Amino acid sequence: MDEIARCELIVGGQRSGKSYRAELLSGQWLTDNTHRAVMLATAYAWDAEMRDRIIRHQSDRALRLPTMQTVEEPINIGSAINLHSTEKTLIVVDCLTLWLTNLLMPLNVDDTLSEEEVVLAIEALSLAIKHAPGPVVLVSNEIGLGVIPMGEGVRAFVDTQGRLNQQIARVCDRVTLMVAGLPMRLK
Repeated sequence: MDEIARCELIVGGQRSGKSYRAELLSGQWLTDNTHRAVMLATAYAWDAEMRDRIIRHQSDRALRLPTMQTVEEPINIGSAINLHSTEKTLIVVDCLTLWLTNLLMPLNVDDTLSEEEVVLAIEALSLAIKHAPGPVVLVSNEIGLGVIPMGEGVRAFVDTQGRLNQQIARVCDRVTLMVAGLPMRLK
């Protein structure tokens, strides 16, 4: 396993092994009993399948990483990084794609952010990553590798996701692409 980077962005397709790599890095970090790990979970349980998926992820993670703390933070992850990061605490954000979905397509339509507000949220996240005293591992989907989607809204989401990944990649020391469970270092 690689040495823990100050900041690592893990990108890849669905079920490519992104979260598993983040957990492996967390487990490596936690071998020092003075270290802590905090998972910032961004998912909302908006339907029964998603609720079941979240419960399954929580129970699986509790078995693999029993000392990792989970904090559910679907919106304010920059603030959550600022709050929980210390020199001896590794932060895992899983995942940026769900976070962006929460910003662009909130459960309550009155909470919809403008394009400018989304840009500011991404900037706040970038600053939190830059100033975090401890390591940060971020998981994000790479959704721009397929066909151009039908529909203006979906194309706008894919574009914004691509810009988010690029901006976070610029502030991270390491960027890893996961393909079929295999890590490919990009940076």
